[in-house]
Amino acid sequence: MKLVFASNNAHKLSEVRDMLPRGIEVLSLRDIGFNAVIEETGTTLAENSRIKAETVWEWISRQPSEVSLQVDGVFADDTGLEIDALGGEPGVYTARWYKTDGNHLTSNVTTPEDENEIFAANRAKALRMLEGHSDRGCQFKTVITLIRRGHGVKQFEGIVRGCIATEEHGQGGFGYDPVFIPDGYDKTFGELPAETKNRISHRARAMQSLANYLDRYQV
Repeated sequence: MKLVFASNNAHKLSEVRDMLPRGIEVLSLRDIGFNAVIEETGTTLAENSRIKAETVWEWISRQPSEVSLQVDGVFADDTGLEIDALGGEPGVYTARWYKTDGNHLTSNVTTPEDENEIFAANRAKALRMLEGHSDRGCQFKTVITLIRRGHGVKQFEGIVRGCIATEEHGQGGFGYDPVFIPDGYDKTFGELPAETKNRISHRARAMQSLANYLDRYQV
């Protein structure tokens, strides 16, 4: 089975490839030549996830048959950090939260350096917004939308509870990992081994549901 993951994020691609059953080849947007900007206009993670998957699938469907028929489906994820003391912020704005402060960092992310700059700005904002708060509880949520030829649309959700650390710890992972401490642990995702994170994270839980589904219906 050949599926397109609606992302070019190298970190995410590595994670999802490790989590899916054997026999499933995962392609990136770059692999299929998709380079359009997808407007995430949804108000929920589920809506944005579906928008991304549908946009890519529609594009694939318009390609010549020797291209489109080589792909069995597409899946997309949308992930949000929801901080209790901030009323669920940043939510759907998790990846671009820094922009709401009027910061003007790289808008077209094309290199790992661009991503690192944005990740650092988002983490700094989380720490700044929670200064003086005793309640640092939060959760990460991932919603995955799968569109498979002849099988319609399916969605899968994963949630992990935790809290925001008072400062960054660890160099592993990406995004908010150095400031997120999952429940039951005393280390951030940035400090935990990748195999541990890939077992307990929000994306891992959503991906496990997807993997279980594909394992049952891989025909």
